[in-house]
Amino acid sequence: MSPRQQRGAATIDRLLTSALQVFAASGQQGFTVHAVTKASGVSLGSLYHHFGSFDGLAAALYTRCMEELFDEMVTALHRTRTARTGIRAVVHAYLRFTEERPEAALFLHASAYSGYLVAHADQIRAAKVAKLGPIAQWLGPRMEAGEIAPLPEPLLEVLLLGPVAETARRWLSSTYDIDLAQAARVLPERIWRSLQPDPVPSNWPMP
Repeated sequence: MSPRQQRGAATIDRLLTSALQVFAASGQQGFTVHAVTKASGVSLGSLYHHFGSFDGLAAALYTRCMEELFDEMVTALHRTRTARTGIRAVVHAYLRFTEERPEAALFLHASAYSGYLVAHADQIRAAKVAKLGPIAQWLGPRMEAGEIAPLPEPLLEVLLLGPVAETARRWLSSTYDIDLAQAARVLPERIWRSLQPDPVPSNWPMP
């Protein structure tokens, strides 16, 4: 990487880090281009040069937070051997990320209906597909072996990540009373059970 590229990468990192800090301190209303440029010390022109717009920066921040979450889950998954321990590890990793990185987790959940996600949907979708790939590759052989129910990938994702994502969203919100430690004890096994194949009926004809 040339010195110029290094400076550009450092500027991008400073903007994204400052943007997350601004969001954590001021919420959605205080998450503005002027607040981010002030906090980062980076000019408005430089922000637009690297991201095209403030929506572009917000979409890049969402992508970075999402990639960090998925990296945690994939790392945890690859430390396991069985389908059961893998599923449990993914759930634990999501909850641990939420607890240890609440500002990033909050940005992910608070962005659900934001305009910048719609405007950059293709970019974000491509990043998510790339991060889901290693999880799908790990689960695929176990599905073929009959250890996991043969489900379409979108439904598998819903059953695996839907309950834990909703738990995280509620824990991050002041509206609900969610005990994250209790969720970490209960959810991994419950989610694993939902992904197990249906038992073969006792009267099923033998081949």
